[in-house]
Amino acid sequence: MNERAPIRTLLVDDEYLALNLLEEFLKHLPDMEVVGKAKSAVTALDILHQTPVDLLFLDIQMPTLSGVNMLKTLQHPPVVIFTTAYADYAVQAFDLNAVDYLLKPFSFERFLQAVNKAKEHIRQSAVGGRQVEDERDTLVIKVDGKLVKLRLADILFVEGLKEYVRFVCTNGKYVTLESLKNLEEALPAHTFVRVHKSYIVASDKVQSLLGNMLEIGSHRIPISREKKDEVVQLIFKQ
Repeated sequence: MNERAPIRTLLVDDEYLALNLLEEFLKHLPDMEVVGKAKSAVTALDILHQTPVDLLFLDIQMPTLSGVNMLKTLQHPPVVIFTTAYADYAVQAFDLNAVDYLLKPFSFERFLQAVNKAKEHIRQSAVGGRQVEDERDTLVIKVDGKLVKLRLADILFVEGLKEYVRFVCTNGKYVTLESLKNLEEALPAHTFVRVHKSYIVASDKVQSLLGNMLEIGSHRIPISREKKDEVVQLIFKQ
């Protein structure tokens, strides 16, 4: 994309008022061009296959095909800003490399923050300049009603606590409503290893192995007996 060309934008939401609000907000930004509006993900896919799009505003909960599942079908998706009324989808949104997540109802100021973030991402991709932080290197969780962004590089291990999980990081501990199984699927397999029914560890943070216990700083993490050989091979490359 030419850096001076308008940013070609597609709006996808099954709510008429939400589409109109996005379009009204975008009218204040002369460097943005709305190339299409869709009230379903299926219609949006047709537009994407026919029209070049730089930025996609994508609702999550839609009939027939959700925004998340739609995005998973795209081999080369545009930059994405998710819009939704449900905070529970934040983890999935950022796992899919969305540059931002707008929780309805959002203000013009919050909308503008998301757009500026998207513009920077698009500009850096276009000019091949310095590397911007990859959103896939972060994980968003809900803690005490707040959305918290964790850098994957800061996570030491994750502990399952029945219906909750506890993230133990270099900069603190965070408890959120989530399952360890979902996290095992969401976290990158080359970095995070399920070592026990109750634990996932960051393999590069493991310092040593003593018996059936992994040592990460002052923490001792048990390894399941049936997983030990696989874990040793994955973490210690033996």
